[in-house]
Amino acid sequence: MSRSSEPEVVRQFSRTVVDRVGALNDRYLARDRPLSEARLLWTIGGAGPDGVDVAALRARLGLDSGYLSRLLRRLESDGLVETRAVAEEGRDQRTRRSALTPEGERECAVLDARSDELAESLLEPLTTSQRGRLVDAMQTVTRLLDAGAIELAEVDPDDPRAVWSLRQYLEEIDARFDVGYDPAAAVPTTAEAMRPPRGLFVLATLRGEPVGCGALKLHADGSAEVKRVWVSGAVRGAGLGRRLLRDLERRAVERGTTLLRLDTNATLVEAIALYRAEGWVEVPPFNDERYADHWFEKPVGPAAR
Repeated sequence: MSRSSEPEVVRQFSRTVVDRVGALNDRYLARDRPLSEARLLWTIGGAGPDGVDVAALRARLGLDSGYLSRLLRRLESDGLVETRAVAEEGRDQRTRRSALTPEGERECAVLDARSDELAESLLEPLTTSQRGRLVDAMQTVTRLLDAGAIELAEVDPDDPRAVWSLRQYLEEIDARFDVGYDPAAAVPTTAEAMRPPRGLFVLATLRGEPVGCGALKLHADGSAEVKRVWVSGAVRGAGLGRRLLRDLERRAVERGTTLLRLDTNATLVEAIALYRAEGWVEVPPFNDERYADHWFEKPVGPAAR
C-alpha cells in the first residue's frame, strides 16, 4: 500500500467503527445519553470509589475544560456523579474530584452489560476464525494507536509524575539486578543533575498518565550521559524505548553535545540490544559505577557526520 492511500484507509476504518458501534446515536446503547456521557461515566467509575481529579479526566479524555464541565453538570443533574473540592497532601490549593454516586454505579453496570451485548452482536455473525482475526486486529490497532498518542515533554525532575516514574525505575532495577540496587552505592544522579543547565528530564505520558522517562546529564566537555530510561510495562512493545533514546539524542545535540555515553547492567538484555541497534558502541569503562557491566558511547551531531 502506498503512503498516499493510507489516510483514506484510516478515514474509512474510522467511519466503519463509528457506524457499527452507534457512536453518533444520541441514545448510545439504548440509554438516555450519548457516547460522550457514557465514556465519561466509564472513566470516572474505572478510577475507583475515591473518584478522579477533574484535571486528570480532562487529560485522559482529551477534552477542553468547558466541554468537560458541561458533561459533568449533566451527569450531576441526573444524580449519577458528585464533584467536590478536596485537599491533597503537599498542595496548597484544593482540587476538584468527581466520583460516581450509587445511582451512577448502577448506570455503569447497565452500560457494561449493554456494551457486552453490542460486542457479541458484532462477533456473532462471524466464523470462529474470523472472530479470532478480528479480535487480534483490534488488539493491534489499540496498541498502535496508544503508541501514537504517547507524548514526550521536558519536565522538572521534582514534578510528581517524574518522581513517580523514577520510583518505578528504581523499583524495577532493584528487582531485576542480581544484587539488588542501592541508590546510595551508585554514582549519584540527583534531581539537580537532571535540571537545566546541568541536565534535563523527559517524561512520556499517555492520556496524561506517566508511562516512561529518560534523562540527560550534560557536561562542559561536550559529552552527555543518558540516565534513568524507563518504560512502563503497560506500553512495552510500542517502541517507546527507542523513541525516548532518539528524543534524548536530539535534545542533546540541540544543546551542543557531540558525544553521548551510558552505562548499563548485564541483566538488561533488551536495553543492551536496543543500544546496539541504535548505533551505540561498547567501550572500556568511563566511570566506576558498581552496578554497570557494559559501557557505551555514540558520537552525535557534527561529530557523527
